[in-house]
Amino acid sequence: MMKIKKAVFPVAGFGTRFLPATKSTPKEMLPVVDKPLIQYAVEEACKIGVEEFIFITHHAKGSIDKHFQENKELHEMLIYQGKNDLADSIKDIGGPNAKFVSVDQGEPKGLGHAIGCAENYISDDEFFVVILADDLIYNKESNVLEQMKKQAEKYGKQVLALEKIPEEEISKFGVVDPESSEGSISYLKGIVEKPSIQDAPSNLAVVGRYLFNKSIFNHIDSENIGKNGEIQITDAISKSINDFIGYTFEGERFDCGSKVGYLKANIALGLANEELSARLKKYIGEIKDL
Repeated sequence: MMKIKKAVFPVAGFGTRFLPATKSTPKEMLPVVDKPLIQYAVEEACKIGVEEFIFITHHAKGSIDKHFQENKELHEMLIYQGKNDLADSIKDIGGPNAKFVSVDQGEPKGLGHAIGCAENYISDDEFFVVILADDLIYNKESNVLEQMKKQAEKYGKQVLALEKIPEEEISKFGVVDPESSEGSISYLKGIVEKPSIQDAPSNLAVVGRYLFNKSIFNHIDSENIGKNGEIQITDAISKSINDFIGYTFEGERFDCGSKVGYLKANIALGLANEELSARLKKYIGEIKDL
């Protein structure tokens, strides 16, 4: 059985689409119901056995680290007040053996560059996952990383999470070129970064989850400037495309990097919350234009 002990979280972006809310608060710390986005991502990784969480960050984003540090005073206060459930919710986020590492990306040079910053933390022949916390993917039964790990074990390949997207959104994503497909699995012959509708090889986009082994770092070239003047992870994947499969996951993705997607996530997860669901449904039925 494949063991995945490390996860990489590129979190250096400034979240300009959410200004002024993100002026001093990282976008990854924006809450969906009662947890920040980054905690959903960390908890997702925990489900597949990850114990080391590597944040590729920016020196101005310290509150991400602080969220995962012990707050003994708050914990003791909650226990004293008899709020044991709340006390448990802030203890050992990531598990009792969790190790959190922060790496300063320095200059933002693209997703490929951010992932490359984790190279020294990944051992030879080790598989690891990359999670973009902006993409909150919800599946009550089996999270997307659990699904991807099963496919990696079955096929012995690195895995890209895929989603069918509408034409008008194609230019926002890396889009794969499938040679053939078998159910939810796509055998790939290419990948294109943010193509136009006319140039897109399919409507299958790579979204927010990657399962790599260390060989990916051999293909991240700091001298190879790609689309939008950045070092793109799609260029690295393209160089070793035969080592990958695409997997169309089961679950619903919320693009929490957009305001509408973020609001949708709060509504959907609010409705999935037993404590909130009935009151929220009632309110939704009573909404009037403000």
